[in-house]
Amino acid sequence: MTATARDQHSVRLLLDSLKKTAPFASGLVLTTVPRGGLQVAQPSNVPEPLLKSYSKGFHTEDRMSWQAILKRKAIKPNDVYKRDEFESTPFMQALMEPAELKYAVALPLAAPVFDGYPGVVHLFRSAEDSDFTAAEVQKLLGAVRQFDERRQQSRQPRKGGAQGGRLVGELPEVRLAIVDSKLKPVFGAQTLSSLDAKLRQQLLDRAKRRMHQINGHGSSADRVQFPDSHGDMWVFTLVAYKHYPALGDGSFTFFCLQPGVADWSAVKPQDFQADAELSRLIPALKFMATEFRRGPTLPEIAKEVQLSPFHFHRRFTELLGLTPKEFMSDCQIHECKVELLDGEKELAQIARETGFAHQSHFTSRFKQATGLTPTRWRRMAEERRKSSNN
Repeated sequence: MTATARDQHSVRLLLDSLKKTAPFASGLVLTTVPRGGLQVAQPSNVPEPLLKSYSKGFHTEDRMSWQAILKRKAIKPNDVYKRDEFESTPFMQALMEPAELKYAVALPLAAPVFDGYPGVVHLFRSAEDSDFTAAEVQKLLGAVRQFDERRQQSRQPRKGGAQGGRLVGELPEVRLAIVDSKLKPVFGAQTLSSLDAKLRQQLLDRAKRRMHQINGHGSSADRVQFPDSHGDMWVFTLVAYKHYPALGDGSFTFFCLQPGVADWSAVKPQDFQADAELSRLIPALKFMATEFRRGPTLPEIAKEVQLSPFHFHRRFTELLGLTPKEFMSDCQIHECKVELLDGEKELAQIARETGFAHQSHFTSRFKQATGLTPTRWRRMAEERRKSSNN
């Protein structure tokens, strides 16, 4: 699949393509993100008050988006809100009322930006128009599903290959799961059940502890590494919310399987047109993914996006959920895994070409990141690949 072909299925073109199915005055694309919650992604002219509302926590109240995602169906305001409730939401006050919009529908998206992270597209009509009919909603829903299918095909990795530093068959299709205060899945039950039993139990145990440690109406986020029953490490971000009304009563914990370097590298600034700050950081991601072998300094990386080192580090960590140093380490380990799976180079050569000072340093860092020595990881991955191909 060429870059041009992939661009044809970019989420930034989705709103324009949907207008060929049914007319609407305005649209909005949101995506779940690897740090928990929702992010406004499209278009570029989203009102600033709405963006600020999301950053201050409106995503915890956004019932339309979450119900569309949870139920995998089209949702209209009266499906989830009483009339007075919807009129008081930031959607209505910051987006719809100023633009004289009256009608809305939310349609689920499989993975608008990151593989495995679902989203939603909201479409709006003005008071001068009529509401979306049931027939129009079904046509729009069909168009969105076709978009999902084409986008998935454009991302399809080769069989038996590696994706995100893992064999393709080992990664769950959906990489986000949410449990309630009783650890019952409200989203991603299949994702949790597909994980190794040891790994799944460690995640649930950590969620149980975090729920008891949250005070007031706040949230708590941890980047954690847990080994599966083979000893191989998996990296998640766990975000526990004391309250998340859009999902129901009580506390909820998000399990976010972290994207691999290849996932981050596939993201373009245009994918987050609505968020100028996040879009601005994406070139730094690509710079680090290219230059990690020589270990660029923080000032050098920050200069790529014309920010001070302090401001870059703070915003990068806030928006992505990991530090620049952690991201470069992920780049290094990912490249090592690719070379190990290829099986054509000795450990000393892999260590040298991926930026390690010597082989013992490579072995130490690799084991710290994965739980296994490079030799053991390669042997285990080969065994799994042979098993999956049989």
